[in-house]
Amino acid sequence: MIEVENIGKTFDDKEILLGISGTFHAGMPNLIIGSSGTGKSVLLKCIVGLLEPNEGLVKYDGRDFTHADRDLKTEIRREIGMLFQGSALFDSKNVEQNVMFPLDVLTKMPKDEKLDRVNFCLQRVGLENTNHLMPSEISGGMQKRVGIARAIVNSSKYLFCDEPNSGLDPQTAILIDDLILEITQEYNMTTVVVTHDMNSVMGIGENIIFLSKGRKLWEGTNNEITHSGVKELDDFVFANKVMSRLKNAL
Repeated sequence: MIEVENIGKTFDDKEILLGISGTFHAGMPNLIIGSSGTGKSVLLKCIVGLLEPNEGLVKYDGRDFTHADRDLKTEIRREIGMLFQGSALFDSKNVEQNVMFPLDVLTKMPKDEKLDRVNFCLQRVGLENTNHLMPSEISGGMQKRVGIARAIVNSSKYLFCDEPNSGLDPQTAILIDDLILEITQEYNMTTVVVTHDMNSVMGIGENIIFLSKGRKLWEGTNNEITHSGVKELDDFVFANKVMSRLKNAL
């Protein structure tokens, strides 16, 4: 479980996040949604420590991450897996080397054990026997699955996904959503997904936080989102449903 309490973030006197509080639960996908420029990615970066909030705190299973000393921050960061928007694979490394990278950096595990772990994770995301392929030799959907394998290779307790379906066709996007849901439930991970994809929201949004202009305006489930009574959320849902229909028709 991850808790954020009264998170505020300012850039050059411009308030980006204003008092964001919420809880991200283990064993389910927790979504942060909202239009572009609402602070979704900034909140994610504050949670993982890529940005320091101006106020508030972040707690990982009760551990104060914001004010932690170096040792505790290192301990928590070793428990974090990250799937970046563009997969962020190393072009010069093959699939096996990309997935093994966190183990090389964060552990002293023997090479044969690292390889066993890499193969297990590749098999888990349906990419066995792809070890020696380069990122340029696989599809965008496969690259996202490699990114997921890399994110979980270090037995992560916390998984962060930044726009995991960006650039994917609707069918592949559903496969990625299903994989995120399966892994989250299987390993009881605390998974936080930043997205504006309504298919993801309706498919895996078991706990959703909606941001608008840096404020949290609503929190609930995908079963509750269509009758939230929040105008800004209704506008967001309607606009994204229209765009989704257009994309599917093309």
